[in-house]
Amino acid sequence: MALTAAQINSLNSQFKGIPPQEIISWAIQHGKKPVVTTNFRPYEVAILHAVADVDPDIPVIWCDTGYNTPQTYRHAELLISRLGLNVKLYVPTQTAAHRDVVLGVPHVDDPLHKVFTEQVKLEPFRRAMIDHEPDVWFTNLRKGQTAHRDSLNILSMGKNGVLKVSPFFYWSDDQLDSYLEHYDLPNEHKYFDPTKVLANRECGLHT
Repeated sequence: MALTAAQINSLNSQFKGIPPQEIISWAIQHGKKPVVTTNFRPYEVAILHAVADVDPDIPVIWCDTGYNTPQTYRHAELLISRLGLNVKLYVPTQTAAHRDVVLGVPHVDDPLHKVFTEQVKLEPFRRAMIDHEPDVWFTNLRKGQTAHRDSLNILSMGKNGVLKVSPFFYWSDDQLDSYLEHYDLPNEHKYFDPTKVLANRECGLHT
């Protein structure tokens, strides 16, 4: 989607404070090949519900590292069934069991952690983007999560020309809790991302 920086700034001002579904509807109407990505972390149900509410058939790209908690996998299955998600699953080319023998899960300060992140998250994600060629990418990024995400907004244009849309960007946990309660949606907090480890650390997917 071709938008100038000035147009994006103007739209961000307009979109701040309006319902997420309205932002999503605008993006779908103006885009050609939208997708939403998820890892089923806490509060992901909000973006999945909001997007599926507007377009039930939108591709839901799930890059599963293979290291999710049992609670996350059960939560994912529940949401896929309940929301009728059109999930497109992408996994690493090497199994977690094989990797545990030859590489393990390196500490974030270990140079091999970059290799690990490339294998379990970045390569599957690039594969998904090549397959789907989206021009609109819905995410649940929010202000305050990381320093890099603080520099973004509801709309942000990636270097690859894909418009990243984060309808809940300015929402707090309390606001999301109210959204989930209003729609009777489940949440799951027992989640672990081996590529980030620390909550305020980027894995590279959004940079």
